[in-house]
This record gives sequence, structure tokens and C-alpha cells, in this order.
Amino acid sequence: MRPPGLRRAACILAPVLLAAGCAGVQSALEPAGVEAVHIDRLLRLVTLFLALVFAGVLVATAIALAGPRAWREKLASEHLVVHAGMVFPLVALSVLLGYGIWVMGQGGSAQAGVGLRLDEDIAAAFEALPASGLRIAVTGERWWWRVEYVTADGRRFASANELRLPVGEPVPVLLASADVIHSFWVPKLAGKLDMIPGRVNTLTLEATAPGVSRGQCAEYCGGAHALMSFFVVAMPPAEFAAWLEREAAPAAEPATRAATAGRRLFMTHGCAGCHAIRGTVARGTIGPDLTHVGGRLSLGAGVLPNEPQAMARWIRDTAHVKPENLMPPFAIFTDAELRDLATYLEGLE
Repeated sequence: MRPPGLRRAACILAPVLLAAGCAGVQSALEPAGVEAVHIDRLLRLVTLFLALVFAGVLVATAIALAGPRAWREKLASEHLVVHAGMVFPLVALSVLLGYGIWVMGQGGSAQAGVGLRLDEDIAAAFEALPASGLRIAVTGERWWWRVEYVTADGRRFASANELRLPVGEPVPVLLASADVIHSFWVPKLAGKLDMIPGRVNTLTLEATAPGVSRGQCAEYCGGAHALMSFFVVAMPPAEFAAWLEREAAPAAEPATRAATAGRRLFMTHGCAGCHAIRGTVARGTIGPDLTHVGGRLSLGAGVLPNEPQAMARWIRDTAHVKPENLMPPFAIFTDAELRDLATYLEGLE
């Protein structure tokens, strides 16, 4: 039997831990997007409705068990049974259902057709959207996120595992899958929307305040599904415009001898066959685009913080850091070579 002190401590800590789970970068209870605000209102409305119904049932039960006889007779009357037991649930639930359908329809819609190549699907969906603003495409892959931006002036460039948005501007995000069914979900910004092979869906994200939100694949997709997350960074419009200009530019040239050595290792040891770095001969499309990888918040789709030591660990021990991911480990590099390679990649901001 557990000691009484341990049981008391567990009773005290349990509510604290539950409350801690209601906050943070992935909490649906701290909405930071227009659609998430609608969902939060729906949650609060349904919760209040259920609480009132539960309280009413408790009162009716108490009356049935111990109330005055006249009250019990009224409680058993056919009139009350019909109106409280049939009419009220029908009307109330119909209203809630209609409001819920309206809320869930905000921001989500189907777009492209079936049977085309993925790049053709996304290109067609881009063309169907207004060309006057920012457009983003996110493709779910095993087990990371390919991100493509198209600016208002038509420039198109790639990133990975992270989205950046201007605050106060609705941005259409095209959602597709390169392999199996994934699901795009950023609880603080919007509801989830599935990414289905052969189809492109659109989710409109509109951040209401600057900040970082964490997203997650919400549909089991095998392998490293649990480690397939991403970040969405909402920025003031002026800061976002400056970031967008930097992100659209080619990679910077190495600034140190170590970074130069790291670039040479990257180009000569097969990395360029899978990854692209704009402005260099690296044009691989199998893995994430690394043109500005040093400026992202995380590595491996949210698995590690983005820092040189973590970069070196990811390159050498990727199979241990993220089991079943499709990048092979590179144990061939010495510690000094790993430091040079990490220095080069972390310098790509």
C-alpha cells in the first residue's frame, strides 16, 4: 500500500499537471488564430451547455428521490417529459450542430483534382488562389514537412518543417501528401485538416498575435509519426516582410574556414544528392531544403533544438534520434568533420 503522504502529494500534483497541460505552444485552450478562436468559443459553449444539462439532471434526480409529492408528480407529467426530454434536446442539439458545422467549415476546403503528379496538383491549386498575396503549400512526407512559399510577386522557394506568417493576414495553405495520409494540425491557430494522396486541400491560417505555435501530424502515418511535428511562427508584418526577403535569397557564402570545409564535405559526401541549397550545386529533392536551415527553430521536424551540437548529433545518430526516419546515419565523419559540417549548416540563416 502506498504511504498516505505519497497519496496526498499525488492528489496535490495531479491538478497542477493537468493545468500545465492547458498552456504552451500546442494548447488549444490558448487560441492565437481566427479559426482557433471560433473553435474555442464552440468548446466553451458546448461545455456550458453540458454543465447546465448535468446540473438540471442532478436537480431532477434529487426531486424524484426526496422532493415534495407535488413536485414529483409534476416531474412525472407527460407534458414535462415531452418538452424536456424530446423538444429541448432536439432544438438545442440542432442549434449546436449547425453552429459546429459553420465553425468547422471556416478555413477548410477542397481544391485540386486526382490523378495528376503532386507538383502539378500544387501548381494548379496555386493558380486557383488569388495572386495578390502570400501563398504557402505544405506537403506531408515520411516523416517531415515540405514547405513552399509563393510571394505576391510570383517568387517561389522551398523550406521545411516550419511556417512563418504575418500577423493579421489570412494566408491560404495548400495541404497535400507525397505518400500516405497525414493530418496538419496547429491547435493554437486552427482545426486539423487531412492531407490525402492525390488531393490538395486548403486551410486558411490567420494569426491574431505574434508568437510561436507547435503543430503535429494528427493522423497515424507509421514509423516516426509521433516525431513528425513542426512550428508556426507568427510575426509582425514588417518583420515578416524582411524575413521573407532573406528566406527567398540564395544561401550565404561560408564566412569561416570551418564553414568552407563543411560545405566541401556536404558537396562531396552525398548530402547534395538528397538536399538542396539554393545558390550551390546541391539540388536534391528527396529530403528537406537546407538553404536557410540555420534560421529554423528545430531539427528533424521538431525533434531537436537547432544548435551546432544537435546538428552534429542529428547527422551522425539520426537513426537513434528519430527511429525509422529515412535519412541514413553518417558515422563516416570524424568529430572534427562533424563540427565543420555543423558550422556550415548552422551558418545558413
